[in-house]
Amino acid sequence: MNRKKILVVEDEFIIADVLSNILKTAGYDVCGIADSVPEALEMIDEFAPGFVLLDIYLKGKLTGIDLAHRLTEMNTPFIYISANSNQKVLEAAKITNPYGFVIKPFREKDVLIALDIAMYRYENQLENGLRQIAVLQKKAAEILASTIGWEHKILQMGKTLQPYIPFEFLSVGMKQEDTGSFYEIGFSRIGFDEYQLIGGTELMIVTNHKQHELAKLKANDLTDLIATWYDENELEVLLKKPSLKKLFADTYNLKSHLSMPISLSNGKVCYFNFYSRRPDAYQADHLVLCNRLQLMLTSFMESMQHAPNSPLINKPGNYTPNPQVKTTEQPNPFSGIIGSSHLLLTVFDNVVQVSKSNSSVLILGESGTGKEKIAERIHSLSLRKDKPFIRINCAALPTSLIDSELFGHEKGAFTGAHERKIGRFEQAHTGTIFLDEIGELPLESQSKLLRVLQEKEIERIGGRVTIKTDVRIIAATNRNLDKEVAEGRFRLDLFYRINVFPILMPPLRERKEDIADLARHFLNIYARKTGKTVRGISPQVLESMKRYHWPGNIRELENLIERNVLLTRDDMINSMVLPTQLEQPIAVMPAETVVTTMVEGERAHILAALKKCNGKIWGEGGAAGLLNIPPTTLNSKMKKLGIRKDFGT
Repeated sequence: MNRKKILVVEDEFIIADVLSNILKTAGYDVCGIADSVPEALEMIDEFAPGFVLLDIYLKGKLTGIDLAHRLTEMNTPFIYISANSNQKVLEAAKITNPYGFVIKPFREKDVLIALDIAMYRYENQLENGLRQIAVLQKKAAEILASTIGWEHKILQMGKTLQPYIPFEFLSVGMKQEDTGSFYEIGFSRIGFDEYQLIGGTELMIVTNHKQHELAKLKANDLTDLIATWYDENELEVLLKKPSLKKLFADTYNLKSHLSMPISLSNGKVCYFNFYSRRPDAYQADHLVLCNRLQLMLTSFMESMQHAPNSPLINKPGNYTPNPQVKTTEQPNPFSGIIGSSHLLLTVFDNVVQVSKSNSSVLILGESGTGKEKIAERIHSLSLRKDKPFIRINCAALPTSLIDSELFGHEKGAFTGAHERKIGRFEQAHTGTIFLDEIGELPLESQSKLLRVLQEKEIERIGGRVTIKTDVRIIAATNRNLDKEVAEGRFRLDLFYRINVFPILMPPLRERKEDIADLARHFLNIYARKTGKTVRGISPQVLESMKRYHWPGNIRELENLIERNVLLTRDDMINSMVLPTQLEQPIAVMPAETVVTTMVEGERAHILAALKKCNGKIWGEGGAAGLLNIPPTTLNSKMKKLGIRKDFGT
């Protein structure tokens, strides 16, 4: 496929002609112009373009979004060029995974920059795909050569696939041909590198079913002929009737599913069934990956047929596998990050998957969710781990000094520039730069940042020398960048340049099973720091903490534990005051639970903090310090929620 060959799909002839001229002048081969989906598909069959520039609204009943789904199936990259940039259209377009988006009216450089970014993203994806397969093939060979039992070999392969195909539960087995015997082996994930191995005996105990009942349920499973994924709604339809898959889903609270059949040379079919507790864990991209993995997994399972006592060819005996398997070959790279909820484990898997590449990473999540810690782990696991890791908080930079901080300046470049300053990008050369709160950058600075990312070179302010930079970008924000783009506060081209590999940090209210571990972790830290003997937190307080919505997330939890360690006079924390409860101890159960919206909760939380600080926002003893957020963020939230500076509404 020739990357320089481009098809333009646009129903307005004048715009299509302008696009064609821009592309031809830049050295691209425009293989055709189509104004409808059927015409575009004909041209794609004839010319096999390397890229498609695509309008959303076209002639006929089908839209550019309809065509985009077809292009994704054909693995043909595309860019949207449309006058529609509202939130609803962006959401519909985003689902199709475009490689870029240009808003009409556009300038010539907008189109060329977007195409540049799209090619970077596509080539990056191809490179990562090839690297994935090479890594997986090497790991498969190592597993087969090892001396561990067949069930642990299957587990090791599942763990190898984990960063690419996430799962909380994996079952592997052959298609059930009769009810006289039963074989299915399962692996339930209970930690980053910990899995509970569930053979037939364990499954009978866990589910209170006999072997012939399990065999009958498995015979009811609908078997897919090709890799197929199911979201929560589709899985609910699939599992209306009793089956082994339904038993797994009900027992382990599973919400989505990816079925991957592996055809063996003896005519039998082996299934890798991945399940997740997330309702939308699997997407079309996973089917593309399954296709890439077919040959490797087929070869692996063919070899597994010849493993001693393997039930892939023999009927299973009454083996008793080790019920819990923990790899201790290497230290846990996420030690120090507390929690084992499935959402947090998904973040860890994403980090493992992206760390070895040079892809740009965008970490999304609310304040206090631990975005910086994840950025540090990405760098420490990367090939740049021995090179600089430079942090910069974009929200803390005065507008007048942003360029100087990022790119540096020469002596005398402006008033007060008494000596040369080396900027953060130059300091990060060959390493990683972490741009925290990138959503706070003003548009002018966003434009300069994009140019640096594109051209991989900088100029100090007042300098005449171009300095080459080799820097990996990790950015983070607590803002909804889709909304910021739609409302014109964040550049769309920059968004696509940094959003190569997004990682979503879950808020604490969505991983409540981690609250007790986090609370005990911080309790130990601050008890040791203060020299106090505080041995724990009462069950009633922990239960109440789980009901709290934690607008400040882990940072708020840490501050709360520190405060209560200082205040308690006992060896147990038996009561705790949260800001929204205005001096009401949380150990006291309310007579009636009042459900509020997240906005109402956030407003109440801020009002409580303002009241406690007598309306002071900035400085020592201010509400921003109490809430542990930047004063600028607090001001922004107050404006959004309609809270006056005298903390009225």
